[in-house]
Amino acid sequence: MALARHLLRAKDLADGRYFEALTVADLARAAGLSPAHFSREFRAAFGQPPHQYLLTRRLERAAALLRNTDRDVTEICFAVGLTSVGSFLTSFRRIYGVTPSSYRASFPPAQRHIRVPDCVARVYGRPRNRTFREAGG
Repeated sequence: MALARHLLRAKDLADGRYFEALTVADLARAAGLSPAHFSREFRAAFGQPPHQYLLTRRLERAAALLRNTDRDVTEICFAVGLTSVGSFLTSFRRIYGVTPSSYRASFPPAQRHIRVPDCVARVYGRPRNRTFREAGG
């Protein structure tokens, strides 16, 4: 059972620091195993090799950034820890079935996420004329 805890430590590292230049060797080190043994154990425990798991986390985060921001596709590629835009485009299309730009276009613009604080809305909602006078004369 201790082995599973070590694998979870490596999985948590991939989940929390996916944007860094992590390698299978880094994940194996976090689990306290050799890279080859770690890869076999990780695949047996989680159903996919560690490199694929890390790539999936990165692509999921990239998809969220495409949906929720107006950041450039190239900027998103590097922000999620990938180093090749070409590989990013290919991997994204393989997983999501469309290019990152097409994926983004299928969602409303990210500007809808901009929230105006209530205090600002109240200021702009107030009447312009703030003087009150009694009617009549």
